[in-house]
Amino acid sequence: MMTVKQVSELTGVSIRTLRYYDEIGLLPPAEYSEGGYRLYDDMALERLQQILLFRELEFPLRDILRIVSSPDFNRKKALEQQIELLEMKRKRLDDLISFARGIKVLGVRAVDFSAFDKSKIDEYTKRAKEKWGNTSAYKEFAQKERSAEENEEIMERFMKLFAEFGELKNEIPESKEAQDMVKKLKDFITEHFYTCTDEILSGLGKMYAADGEFKENIDRAGGIGTAEFASAAIEVYCHK
Repeated sequence: MMTVKQVSELTGVSIRTLRYYDEIGLLPPAEYSEGGYRLYDDMALERLQQILLFRELEFPLRDILRIVSSPDFNRKKALEQQIELLEMKRKRLDDLISFARGIKVLGVRAVDFSAFDKSKIDEYTKRAKEKWGNTSAYKEFAQKERSAEENEEIMERFMKLFAEFGELKNEIPESKEAQDMVKKLKDFITEHFYTCTDEILSGLGKMYAADGEFKENIDRAGGIGTAEFASAAIEVYCHK
C-alpha cells in the first residue's frame, strides 16, 4: 500500500488532485488507514495510469469517469486505443514541427513556439492562422499534404540548392550559371511550397542575406558568402 503522499511523489500528481479524484469518484483509494489516510494498492495505481493517459489525450474528467467506471471497460482495449490516439497526436506534432521548420527556412515568420502547449493544439492552430494564415502563399503551402518524412526530405533538397549556390559564389551574380541557379531555386519553391513570384523571390533574397539565422543556415550549406551571393543573384534575376 502507498500513502497519498507517496503516490504523489511517484506520479507527479499533486496531493490536492488525488484528493479531488477521490471526491468525484474517479480514483477512490483501496482503503483508509486507522488514522483516516488514503491508501492505494496496485489496482488503484493502474487506474491512475489510465486516467493520466486519458488526461494526456485531453479527455474531460467526466468522460474519463464514465469510461473507467463502465462495467464494459476493458483495460487492454483502452490501452490499445490510447496508443493509437497518442501516435496520431505525435504525427500531428511531427507535421507541425516540420511545417514550422519549412516556413522558417522559406522566410515566413512562425508563431513563437514558447507559447505552444500540447494541451491546446487547437488554440495554437487558431493563433497560427490569425498570424499568417491570410496570405495566399501560406494557404497554398497549407494545402499540401505530406508526411513528416517527406517534408524532411524536401527541406534537405532545398538546402542542397544553396550548396550548389556555394559552388558558384566565385562567379559574378549576373553569370548564366548563377541566374540558372536562381531559376532552379524559384521553380523548386513553386513546386514544393507555393507559387514563387518574382516579388516573393526578391523578398526572400533580401531576407537570406540580412537575417542572421537564415544567413547562417545558408552559409553552413554552401560556405561563407553563399547567402550574400545568392541574394545578389536573386536581385539580378528579379530586376532584369
